[in-house]
Amino acid sequence: MHRFHDVRDAQISPDGKWVAYTVNSVDTTADKSDTDVWMVSWDGAQQIRLTSSPEGENAPRWSPDGKYLSFLSGRPGKSKGTQVWLLDRQGGEAQQFTDVKGRISSYEWSPDSKKLLLLMADRDPSDTDDDRPAGQGQGGANAKAPKPIVIDRYKFKQDVVGYLTQRPPRIYIYDLGTKKAEALTSESIEAASPAWSPDGQWIAFLGKEGKDAERYNTWNVYVLEAKAGAAPKQITHYDGAHASASRARPEWSPDGTRLVYLQSTAAKLEAYNMPRLAVVSVSGGEPKLLAGNLDRSVSAPRFLTDGASILFLVADDRYEYLARVPANGGAVERLSKGQGVVSMFSQGKDGHLAVLAGSDVVPGEVNAFENGELRPLTHHNDALMAEFKLGVTEDFSCKAKDGNEVHGLITKPADYEQGRKYPTLLRIHGGPNGQDAHSFNFERQIFAANGYVVVQVNYRGSSGRGEKYQTAIAADWGNKEVVDLQAAMDHVVATGLADPDRLGVGGWSYGGILTDAIIAKDHRFKAATSGAGTAFPIALYGVDQYIMQYEEEIGAPWKVGLEPWMRISYGFLHADQITTPTLFMGGEKDFNVPLVGGEQMYEALRSLGIATQLVVYPASFHGITRPSYQKDRIERYLAWYAKYLKAAPDSHVTTTAGGGNQ
Repeated sequence: MHRFHDVRDAQISPDGKWVAYTVNSVDTTADKSDTDVWMVSWDGAQQIRLTSSPEGENAPRWSPDGKYLSFLSGRPGKSKGTQVWLLDRQGGEAQQFTDVKGRISSYEWSPDSKKLLLLMADRDPSDTDDDRPAGQGQGGANAKAPKPIVIDRYKFKQDVVGYLTQRPPRIYIYDLGTKKAEALTSESIEAASPAWSPDGQWIAFLGKEGKDAERYNTWNVYVLEAKAGAAPKQITHYDGAHASASRARPEWSPDGTRLVYLQSTAAKLEAYNMPRLAVVSVSGGEPKLLAGNLDRSVSAPRFLTDGASILFLVADDRYEYLARVPANGGAVERLSKGQGVVSMFSQGKDGHLAVLAGSDVVPGEVNAFENGELRPLTHHNDALMAEFKLGVTEDFSCKAKDGNEVHGLITKPADYEQGRKYPTLLRIHGGPNGQDAHSFNFERQIFAANGYVVVQVNYRGSSGRGEKYQTAIAADWGNKEVVDLQAAMDHVVATGLADPDRLGVGGWSYGGILTDAIIAKDHRFKAATSGAGTAFPIALYGVDQYIMQYEEEIGAPWKVGLEPWMRISYGFLHADQITTPTLFMGGEKDFNVPLVGGEQMYEALRSLGIATQLVVYPASFHGITRPSYQKDRIERYLAWYAKYLKAAPDSHVTTTAGGGNQ
């Protein structure tokens, strides 16, 4: 698992001759991961590692004049915390460039290469100097007692970040000559995803303001003159949720007159957000929706260099591809073909396109996109992949009992024999707004390598099947999704692929939530693993980070009564119907789906005498990032499933790291 390299963030140089990118690798001895900056020549002949410090570097960006390659890093320098560092393209070591006290979350070069645009939040007084959240610093007998945490806002916690006591991020301009940062936005507006205009005179960004801003996750597009004291102008007015900054940033047309952005689903359906492509004049006016007939999630829109068309990514039924649409409206053209996933792209001034692309058998790598074809530029995982014999991943579809058409993926063991029935695992993705797709997935391959058929289902609520499909489960969790999951298992049993007496289930996050729901309704599963889930959502009201969703989608209990909350709590309220031995897992410091969700289900099964175990990963958030814990989790999965789904553990099944102590 930890020999894989995670390639991300491809960025084409201004001259089009190089692509910078990051590579994340794992140091198992130090039990930590590290991200470094690399670059590859456009012809793929030269591949150069540019950084190697243990602190890690990310967000590589070229200065428009081509003189520098910058990056973010918390490596030791003139000041602590994450700063912008510069690599002179003529050679030499990286030099710390910014010296700011705030927390930089993103940055961008001005078109004339004389300024940086910083998105930066003030540091919380209780934060440590090394950019770890409060309470994560070094302690000791003589450590000073931390200050009390004072809360005075509606949504007051966020996973990894912790308690939200700091002021919202603001936009700053950092001058290369004076090395001074000057605030452009005030504390009255929360800003995100800023972008320079082509002439460097204006800045577009997503923002929210007003007395109810912190109660609703509603963001709009603003334009601001790039000088201190200028007043932001709101140019869109819609009830839209904020999507991922890197894939939803408003982008300028080459002539600076228009912006393309993502107009998202109303805040009430934020969890099932399906962004739509829109263009609006910088002067304001009615936005124009593009690709109106494309009922699929889109992301990362960019004007082509000629301004006539817009490039973007489309998530479509187990795939993600690059597409193009005329900027004034028209038909959508799919550009990237074949089975696989394009997860990001970078456009050069000369029209070159670099993309990150992968498939079931190829982890994501940097590719040149030319004449409709992918040309691999990097090969960080080629040697490792050559060592493996992989399971084959195939599409499947079936009908649920209520008539819904269910789509998903089946991965068979590498040594699959036609006609043989296999122990089968239903592995449920999180989200729910996401999809299992044809990208490389280590988990399904390690299960297949241990002799399991792996079934993954894009149940209702998943992306890739249209807005109606995504929103079908609003305020009705654990119902239609379970119907779809059961249909998939009926299908693999009926086709003779799955052994009906050796079925397992499991997932993380919303996958854990659905695991809790399905084992309370379906007794055919002989083993389950539920990670970072919950089956009693009302117990998480005010405890997790989803207060806005609870009140918007479900409704406050004293307003709507208990019935809607009880309906989505089937797994906990009917725990006495569960017969499946279940392993519960979670991060000790998870504010996304707090550990209490797993603790309650563990205690319920323990009370009922059902075989169960609870594994808590110390000082871990929702995503388990410590390499030794990642390895431990996989080993425990394998041991738990082997114990209940295999008559006798096969010699190749891992049972170490305490996994056999159930």
